[in-house]
Amino acid sequence: MKKFLITLLLVASANCFAQSLEKEDLDVIQSIYGRSKAELVKQYMNLSDEQTSAFLKVYEGYEAERKSLGLTKLKLIDDYAINYATLTDAKADELAKGLLKNNLSYEKLYNKTYNKAKKAIGAINAAKFVQLEFYLQTAISSEIQDSIPFIGEIEKSKVN
Repeated sequence: MKKFLITLLLVASANCFAQSLEKEDLDVIQSIYGRSKAELVKQYMNLSDEQTSAFLKVYEGYEAERKSLGLTKLKLIDDYAINYATLTDAKADELAKGLLKNNLSYEKLYNKTYNKAKKAIGAINAAKFVQLEFYLQTAISSEIQDSIPFIGEIEKSKVN
């Protein structure tokens, strides 16, 4: 019963993250910084009107791809939650490979976005954006990771 409740909690938390991601008003960022991600990026970047116009084109394309990758990641988390109690070698392998592929896709997106942003707003501002994005994604990943048990964690906490 305990495993079922934890699995249910994991599925519910993954679905909450997916809904927040789709609305673009991530609860994690909202709770940490008191504003939406778009507002936070705009304030942090502090670009001129001309630069803002050029940057928004890059940012909007980035966000569309990032959201897609985020949903893929959430599906992997959901799959992990559903299969946690009965995880097999084959399922663990599938999930690990999916996560590694997703992480690689994020890295490719960061690289592509940096190059586009560098052309639009210069290297310093492009690096500033990538640095902020790394920070935000790390904060979000940390929140997610804190809500997910490690493989075998529940079994280790049992009282014999």
